[in-house]
Amino acid sequence: MTDKTAHTGKNTGGGDVRLTGISKSYGSFTAVHPLDLTVPQGSFFALLGASGCGKTTTLRMIAGLEDPTTGTVFLGDKDVTDLPPYKRPVNTVFQSYALFPHMDISENIAFGLRRRGIKSVKKQVDDMLELVQLGDKARHKPHQLSGGQQQRVAVARALINHPQVLLLDEPLGALDLKLRRQMQLELKRIQTEVGITFVHVTHDQEEAMTMADQVAVMNGGRVEQLGAPADLYENPQTTFVANFLGTSNLIEAEVVETGADVIVTAGGGKLRVPGDRCTSAVRQGGKVLVGVRPEKISLTHADDAGSIADGRNRVTGRIADSSFIGVSTQYVVNSPAGAELQVYEQNIERDTRLVPGAEVVLHWNPAHTFGLDAAQDIDAGVETVEDAG
Repeated sequence: MTDKTAHTGKNTGGGDVRLTGISKSYGSFTAVHPLDLTVPQGSFFALLGASGCGKTTTLRMIAGLEDPTTGTVFLGDKDVTDLPPYKRPVNTVFQSYALFPHMDISENIAFGLRRRGIKSVKKQVDDMLELVQLGDKARHKPHQLSGGQQQRVAVARALINHPQVLLLDEPLGALDLKLRRQMQLELKRIQTEVGITFVHVTHDQEEAMTMADQVAVMNGGRVEQLGAPADLYENPQTTFVANFLGTSNLIEAEVVETGADVIVTAGGGKLRVPGDRCTSAVRQGGKVLVGVRPEKISLTHADDAGSIADGRNRVTGRIADSSFIGVSTQYVVNSPAGAELQVYEQNIERDTRLVPGAEVVLHWNPAHTFGLDAAQDIDAGVETVEDAG
């Protein structure tokens, strides 16, 4: 791997980005409620959420493009809250690449250095072209490049200024799906090589999970949950996070026993939930929501129910719908425990009896179950067709 100081010059010791009590209001509307957030130095950090959740406003306050209503922005130990954008060791890459059409790629990348009066820029520009793997495009104009290549030029143009922090505002939003996937890996590679802090705003869950070391899931101007992608997915703390990151089956249940495991009843049967995967409200008893991801569930035809291993959580149901999507088949199952439970089964050895109308048993390892407070909206974070636009 490339030496992490190779491209970042003197700013390698930039320190964490720390937001303390930061908020933003426009008149009576609060875009960002007071929040504390620390972005560790050298990490790839994502602010994830639906449109209007406050993620871009938060990014713009780090950049100095918005003045916070309350709170403080620190870069390392330095309070930069009152500094204008050009005095902050920060660069921003937007969805619109904003390249200069009359300049070739080398000149676009060199622009920031030349504006600061630096004369000898060739070595640094060449290093950047190598970093973003566009050395053979140095003399091309932006219109001769693909969208993904233009985005890499925009990243190189920002990085050549040696920022302590690179801010990325929906940088891949204009690319088609296949190119976006390639660029996710590309940006992650670049961040690993240069070793500086990337703060990335996106509404795309897969993008955040693919690229980021840590993700802050935002909703309604607040951080719902912060953590590593796998931890957010496996251990959601709210219904919004459970539904917004992938798909969750949330089953209304009642606590009957608490201990190392919490025992609940749902649809006439008992389910076990590991105590350490329950929020504090669940351990107090009463009504709860029990969650399990669709890919954790196995489907067995009711005729073979006797073959299911002891100790697994199980509910009975009837297949309402199935969709073959190549790698897996997605089933919708109606059950006394809940309507329209989702099950994703890998297409390894398909049971041809598993068709709509079939009586089935859904079963899974109790360790894959999580418990949430039932006082929340069970559908929070579920994307509708309108949201997806």
